Amino acid sequence: MVVPSSQFRGIFNGVCFSAFLFLICNQWNSVQNPLRNSHLGSVGLLSRSRRVSEINSSAVFVNDASVVPHHDPNLCSGLLDHKDFDDPCEYLIAHPECTSDGFFNYVRFYYCDCKDYTFLAYIVLGVWLVALFYLLGNTAADYFCCSLEKLSSLLKLPPTVAGVSLLPLGNGAPDLFASIAAFVGKDAGGVGLNSVLGGAVFITCVVVGVISLLVSKRRIQIDKASFIRDTCFFLLTIVALGVILIVGKVSVGGAIAFVSLYLVYAFSVVANEILKRYACSWRLKSVRPLLPVTEFLGGSSDEDESVNAPLLASDSKTEVPQLQDNLPHWMWGSQVAIYSNDVLKDIPDSPKGEWGWNEEETAKCHSWRSCSKLFYLLEMPLTILRRLTIPIIEEERWSKGFAVASATLAPMLLALLWNTCDNLGLLDREVSYLIGVCCGGVFGVLAYRYTNTNEPPRKFVLPWVIGGFCMSIIWFYMIANELVALLVGLGEIFGVNPSLLGLTVLAWGNSMGDLMSNVALAMHGGDSVQIAMSGCYAGPMFNTLVGLGLSMLFGAWTSRSESYNVPEDTSLFYTMGFLIAGLMWSLIVLPRNDMRPNKMLGIGLITIYSMFLIFRLTTYMCGMTVDE
Repeated sequence: MVVPSSQFRGIFNGVCFSAFLFLICNQWNSVQNPLRNSHLGSVGLLSRSRRVSEINSSAVFVNDASVVPHHDPNLCSGLLDHKDFDDPCEYLIAHPECTSDGFFNYVRFYYCDCKDYTFLAYIVLGVWLVALFYLLGNTAADYFCCSLEKLSSLLKLPPTVAGVSLLPLGNGAPDLFASIAAFVGKDAGGVGLNSVLGGAVFITCVVVGVISLLVSKRRIQIDKASFIRDTCFFLLTIVALGVILIVGKVSVGGAIAFVSLYLVYAFSVVANEILKRYACSWRLKSVRPLLPVTEFLGGSSDEDESVNAPLLASDSKTEVPQLQDNLPHWMWGSQVAIYSNDVLKDIPDSPKGEWGWNEEETAKCHSWRSCSKLFYLLEMPLTILRRLTIPIIEEERWSKGFAVASATLAPMLLALLWNTCDNLGLLDREVSYLIGVCCGGVFGVLAYRYTNTNEPPRKFVLPWVIGGFCMSIIWFYMIANELVALLVGLGEIFGVNPSLLGLTVLAWGNSMGDLMSNVALAMHGGDSVQIAMSGCYAGPMFNTLVGLGLSMLFGAWTSRSESYNVPEDTSLFYTMGFLIAGLMWSLIVLPRNDMRPNKMLGIGLITIYSMFLIFRLTTYMCGMTVDE
């Protein structure tokens, strides 16, 4: 039966696809006729013949593929005033480098295509912004996390190791790749820095504050040693990032050292767990699991057994805790589970064809099944491209047709993306396309020959998992790159510093999963509060160290000079100051209250975040937060 959430997802996907189709149509029309909506008619051409002739004589338009967008603040700052030009569209035609660096030209779309329909432009861009956030989270929930889970199983990683490596990678993937997309290939590193730090302030203040208010009456105690360890490492992370910002540049070695701090943290977590395990075997003290989940859900059915199972299982004979082989299934992608798009799981099983369609229908609940197909069709436009290029070998989602298609089309997509790089000759482009087509053909034939219709492959599983892992990363980068380009475009449209949008819009959008999942988890009480509180500190620390660290590493690696110049933004120090204030408030209040979250902690943290927002918005309105 189709649940209301499935109906909402179907309608939402349909609306998002409509916005995508609208942008596609306008992009195509503008490529065919760049002056279509610029209102430079024959009368205007006569009255402004000299200026427009100069514009046209350049033979370069906003949509010219040969133009490499370069966000020059001094150049694009004249867009709103468009001095010596009648309108911003004419200014854009004369200055094609002042544009958003993405698949769609959002600046031209707003000022030229929707010049007389700005309200429509607001709606389309707003819907597309929400759609990009959704696609980023949905790719993590339905594609990336399942690959990570199977990869962890194939590598036989202990739960503790997986919990500090692959697990935060799955839950923090949207923030991670949005940050990388901001640093690599565009002058928007400030957006990446502000989004990660803004998300960290939001999670450590708002999410922890809301959790504290909700569980204050339950008097639940959290582990003091784990909390102090996480917050101290987080403070060390902020200090290290502050040093990099003060220096103003970072080398490849410096970026590697910054990322290595997370390795030190992960080692301390694993070492602590090993010591606890041996201490129990020596009966020196009792064990408190790192991520206990025994009280996550009620009930004792066999179906819920894997959910309620603790990460450290106890042997009834020896009473010595033993590490389980795998993390519970629900933990993979818990922060991005709200974006999951599996709407047909509740429909009774029926024979599947080669492409996974349910051909036989029963008379019972026929109307609900018809609705489910309708909503599924609405969702397909936003999922079909990823489904055709990302291999999935989950039992319930297996489809031989899609598996063959993904093995065939994935190399072709990589070749297409390779050809978007600059400084490639014609021969290089042709060779890359040839390699992509040949590899795709070979992989497609192998997939068709050695896979079954009714079940996923049992042999050679690792290549399928690695393929799904890599293609998920490719889609992450494409979506995140478009999201950052849209934020930069909105900053140019509204005259707002894109870094401020990264601090608020991008940070809030990427943190919604953390807010909803951690709050829902904490409401179950008991050990679930410990998991939620730990995630509120470990997650942002991973995004800061690994997300920003890899971003700066890629920036330094691709930089022509020896070091990567970190974007100069003095407001980042204000953000880090409020982040430190939130962490210090938690370090002071929690130990004084016997490590029990209370209303004082929650109200104080939410107040700190409110002061942070007011301060940043006020300083921006006063002209004090412009990158200088």
